[in-house]
Amino acid sequence: MSIKMIHHVCIQTEKYNESLDFYTRILGFEIVSETANFHGRDFNTWIKLGSFMIELQTPKKGDAFNKWSSLNSGPVHLAFMVDNVEEEYERIKSLGHKDFKLKNGEEVYKVLGQSLLKIKAPEGTEIEVRDTDIT
Repeated sequence: MSIKMIHHVCIQTEKYNESLDFYTRILGFEIVSETANFHGRDFNTWIKLGSFMIELQTPKKGDAFNKWSSLNSGPVHLAFMVDNVEEEYERIKSLGHKDFKLKNGEEVYKVLGQSLLKIKAPEGTEIEVRDTDIT
């Protein structure tokens, strides 16, 4: 196989400013380039965390997006590895983010004995945060 790595994921958003703030301020991505008036879109922006990139773009003028749902086929969430889920939870909360997914009434919960949390980005993308690898 000639594929070396995943290069980027493209996320479309009608809440551009909120999404850009979420990915940069809350998750720590840095802006690589921001292009206004890109092929009929208000913005097409590249953001990067380590070697992983997200292409964040607004709809083409006149288009309306369907709302995100975990019942759609295709990708359901993005997952990021951290050193400590509890510490990351406290850090994210301290930055004012409040849209956490609840499981059994808990924002940080266990799946197969491993702690994780899920947060929702402004455009609806579900973000999983975990501190243990799949083995």
